[in-house]
Amino acid sequence: MSRVQEAGIRDWDFPRGVASAALMVGFAREHGVAAERILEGSGLSEKILGDPDAQIDARTELAVIRNLVRELGDRPNLGLAVGRRYRITTFGIFGFACVSSPTLGEAIAFALRYLELSFTFCIPVARWRPGEFVARIHDERVPADVRRFLVERDVTAMHQMLCDLMGHRVELIRADFDFPAPDDIEPWIEIYGLRPRFEQQHNLFTLDPAVLERPLPQANEHTWAMCLAQCRDLVSRRRARTGIAADVRGLLVPRGGIDGFAQPPGIDAVARELNVSTRTLRRHLDSAGTSYRALLDEVRRALAEEMLTATPLSVSDVAIRLGYAEASTFIHAFKRWTGTTPSAYRRAAITPLVR
Repeated sequence: MSRVQEAGIRDWDFPRGVASAALMVGFAREHGVAAERILEGSGLSEKILGDPDAQIDARTELAVIRNLVRELGDRPNLGLAVGRRYRITTFGIFGFACVSSPTLGEAIAFALRYLELSFTFCIPVARWRPGEFVARIHDERVPADVRRFLVERDVTAMHQMLCDLMGHRVELIRADFDFPAPDDIEPWIEIYGLRPRFEQQHNLFTLDPAVLERPLPQANEHTWAMCLAQCRDLVSRRRARTGIAADVRGLLVPRGGIDGFAQPPGIDAVARELNVSTRTLRRHLDSAGTSYRALLDEVRRALAEEMLTATPLSVSDVAIRLGYAEASTFIHAFKRWTGTTPSAYRRAAITPLVR
């Protein structure tokens, strides 16, 4: 019997910290390229890169990546070399949450749920099946001009993270890439411990699933619980809205918090609260790049995740508190938001804490 877990996000366009951009600037400097060249047109400065609390959008990091490829793209295996620089500590609280997880498998499940706290542009989907764990790396939405670099970088960073978690190199069964083989294959063999296959249908790597059951050397229940809470808070803050979207979202959040709402206010009621017509509200939200439905989904998802991890409410009770007439409708919506069912989400989030 196989099990699939998708990432908590669908594409790479999410806010992120500056550690990844700073890492690439440092790499470029080591290879004789000034920071100004790598930051050109990004709107970033070295001062911003030095601020651990700074947040940028993905397209800002993409500008840094394009500059790096422009300046150093003639170097063979550039993405591979950069990807090796991403260590657990690069990822801040997200990395500490992973390293304190009980097992490698639970660290992977956590990382997928909170992938928006990483720096990836390629989106992994994990499949557990008898005798094999498969991580397929989706690059379909990655800009073509930097796609190979980012597949090399992100897959290598993922593998490096697995190795850091275990304290030694994690042996792969297979590593496939959809682009042509490089002229120099030796660095790939050195990093992955095998000869990758190139010009394959998909980008993926596979592991022996038994490895996923092994306890992590730095596993700690209390640290894990603390890091999980901080990651939830960070995700919530990064998703925070401004302007008209913030006003609408504020009206959609139930006053009773996780007590939920029997029925969320409709767009007409929200428009009346804001003293605008429904048509005007729709137009303003469209200009802000969102909609009433998207904002309601954001609120419901945040409440659902909190109810599932912080209360003993049944899935049916959660559905009722979110204004769903049927549990099946809620389950379908939750799977659309997160890639998994409410019950599976609860098991993955809570089980490590009660072991």
